[in-house]
Amino acid sequence: MGTFYVKCSVANVADRKRAAALPKVLVDTGSEYTWIPEHVLERIHVRREKKDLAFLMANGQTVTRSVGFAVVRVDGTFTVDEVVFAEKGDLSLLGARTLEGLNLRVDSRAKKLVAAGPILAAVARWPRKRLR
Repeated sequence: MGTFYVKCSVANVADRKRAAALPKVLVDTGSEYTWIPEHVLERIHVRREKKDLAFLMANGQTVTRSVGFAVVRVDGTFTVDEVVFAEKGDLSLLGARTLEGLNLRVDSRAKKLVAAGPILAAVARWPRKRLR
C-alpha cells in the first residue's frame, strides 16, 4: 500500500473547544486503534477510560497503554472513537476503526483518503400480513 500522512485534529468529547491539531499522522489500516501522543490528549483533558490494554506491535512486542474517547476530524469529516495514549517512541497513527467511523478509505495509488461511499446496513424483511 505504501505509507502516507494526513492532518487531523482531536477534541475532548465533553468540551469540543478543547482541541488540538496534529499536522502529521500516519494512516495505518493495520492498526485497529488511533494513537495520539499522550501529552496532546492530556492537554485537551481526554480521560483515560481504559487502562493497561495490551497491544501487539508490528515488531512482535506487546505493550500496555491507556485508552480514552475523543472526537477525531479529518478532511471535513468527524467521528467519536477510542484513542490510545501514545507514549514517547510510539507513532501517531490513524487506525482502521477511526477510518471506518469517518467513512473514509485509502486510495493507495494516490496515497490519500477518499470517501468510502454509502454505509452498508442490513435489511430486515418483516413478514407481511396477508389480507383476506
